[in-house]
Amino acid sequence: MDQLFNRKYIVQGLFIVIALILLGKLFYIQIISDAAFVSAESNVLRKIYKYPARGAILDRNGKVIVQNEPVYDLMVTPTEVKAFDTLALAQALEISVDDVRKNLRKARGKSTYQSTPFLKQISVQSYARLQEILYRFPGFRTQDRTIRHYPDSVGGQLFGFVKEVDSADIAKSEGFYRPGDYKGKSGIERSYEDILRGEKGVVNTVYDVHNTPQGSYADGKYDINAVSGERLISGIDMRIQKLGEELMMNKVGAVVAIEPATGEVLAFISSPGYDPNLLVGRSQGNNYMSLIGNPYKPSMVRPIQGRYPPGSSFKPIDALLGLQEGVIDVNTTFNCPGYYMAGNHKVKCEHVDGNISMRRGIARSCNTYFCHVFQKLITRNGMKNQRQTYQDWRDKIAKFGFGEKLDIDLPFEKAGYFYNSDHYDKIYNNRWGYTTVISQAIGQGEITATPLQIANAMAIIANRGYYIKPHLIRAMGDKIKKEYVDKNYVGIDTKHFEPVIDGMQDCVNSPWGTAILSRIPDVVLCGKTGTVQNPHGKNHSVFIGFAPRDNPKIAIAVIVENAGFGSTYAAPIASYMIEKYLKGTVTGSRAAQVEWMKNQNLLPVLKDKTKPVKAITKADSLLIQKADSTKKVKDSLRIRSATIKQSVATKPKPNKTVQLEKPVTEK
Repeated sequence: MDQLFNRKYIVQGLFIVIALILLGKLFYIQIISDAAFVSAESNVLRKIYKYPARGAILDRNGKVIVQNEPVYDLMVTPTEVKAFDTLALAQALEISVDDVRKNLRKARGKSTYQSTPFLKQISVQSYARLQEILYRFPGFRTQDRTIRHYPDSVGGQLFGFVKEVDSADIAKSEGFYRPGDYKGKSGIERSYEDILRGEKGVVNTVYDVHNTPQGSYADGKYDINAVSGERLISGIDMRIQKLGEELMMNKVGAVVAIEPATGEVLAFISSPGYDPNLLVGRSQGNNYMSLIGNPYKPSMVRPIQGRYPPGSSFKPIDALLGLQEGVIDVNTTFNCPGYYMAGNHKVKCEHVDGNISMRRGIARSCNTYFCHVFQKLITRNGMKNQRQTYQDWRDKIAKFGFGEKLDIDLPFEKAGYFYNSDHYDKIYNNRWGYTTVISQAIGQGEITATPLQIANAMAIIANRGYYIKPHLIRAMGDKIKKEYVDKNYVGIDTKHFEPVIDGMQDCVNSPWGTAILSRIPDVVLCGKTGTVQNPHGKNHSVFIGFAPRDNPKIAIAVIVENAGFGSTYAAPIASYMIEKYLKGTVTGSRAAQVEWMKNQNLLPVLKDKTKPVKAITKADSLLIQKADSTKKVKDSLRIRSATIKQSVATKPKPNKTVQLEKPVTEK
């Protein structure tokens, strides 16, 4: 009985202790601490998120190339909205009454109790009018923001764009993003989102009964300051970026320029381009759809997504490997009768050069010479070991960056394709040799590369054997990016580069060179033209080069689609940009040539889709399928004859759909 009596008091004591603890906690929360009050949602205290300014982006000379402009969003919390004068609100915002009602319905559809955007990015004038009458609209408030502005109106594909987050972005952000937030979706804006976006702040704002903000609660004791995004310093030189975009106006192609010593990208041009300011503001959605629907694909980032056969720009690399493997030396000559016979297949050359050495072969871009070099490389271990030797050759060429991504600091980079021996074994059932893949001797066939990869290969030659990974951003704030210092060697002895560079110098500076019209006064430009075969139309014009010869400051690759010979368009564009970079201006009569080039329209004429299309019969379908299969399997055996004489490209009529970028006046 005593035990039961004692147990009764123990239980009662426990209840008393628990009650005292709860009362004490309640007293602390309600009397001593304001934390619960601050965190509570109420009609008079609201958490206002402060959005930081995104970090600015500068070019290598300190010029601001991406900055911010202030804008204002009108926010609404539907549960707090009371009957209001829709006409007055519509007039203040310069929209229709129907738009007011529609926007309110959309906000209610998103959330009835959370603050959501009612109208984004209202003008300064609308904001001023609204502030005077906002007390008449319970549930509405304004919110400060910034939007991007691109002062030079160039570099659309380079900088990318910022857009409102979607549900997937919110789910992946681990609580950072909320509905209505913005993030970089492409280009540098996407790659460096974590650096550029900064940190949001929170202001606990007190509102009176008239819906007028009265300031921060408790003198800002519980507020969190917004932290602006970090500034980025790029390697881009806006002088040649702007010039390059002007030169590529109304042309399809790409330009990539690199500083060989650092790997910093000096210019990154995709054409047709567009003004990045088109993808800012309330018209962003419509402008984006126009870009996506444009038949010339201005939304495609050609420097890292366009895949082209390197063509004759590949020949110096084959020469380097031939010297390294000892199958040729600087005095080795081959006879060029105007063609090379690969078994019973004829590979034509643009000239009849007779006996020709490596230096002159590079300057003259002799197909015959480099087919002989390729033959010696693939058969150097005997005819029976050609497949294994080809794989060894392929792996050594890959060190120059072909066949794999270079991992530049931009999203959505693509790698060109570069077939290995296993791939050919599957196609030809182990019955193939150098004659089957002879097209690769001149950069055609089953090898493609992005303009970035081609420019990087040029930087390797300029550096005499190595490259530093290409990158766009050199520093974040005051911190230099130290990860871009490693030298990636390609396994070619330094001594072999000089004779190859001799040939590249002659290509531009000797009377027999293919790019003599692109010489730069007082600058030794070393380069190589290319005319890339295009099964869909006129050949592509290609040029690679670097300057000056000693202590090179710039390496460049230019591709102009459907423009014919490399000497006609690609080489002059490269030389103008190089002169601008090295000398600050294009001098003498070449200045007039620059203006001529800017005005050339090389856009391919689009097919008239309104014409009736002949119905494809079953027999036609079988013929097409067979032809397509044959092309895929034996593309390297069917080298089309390079046209010896090509007329200057006929100027097509301008197509208004690609006039997306405004002409830029150099400052």
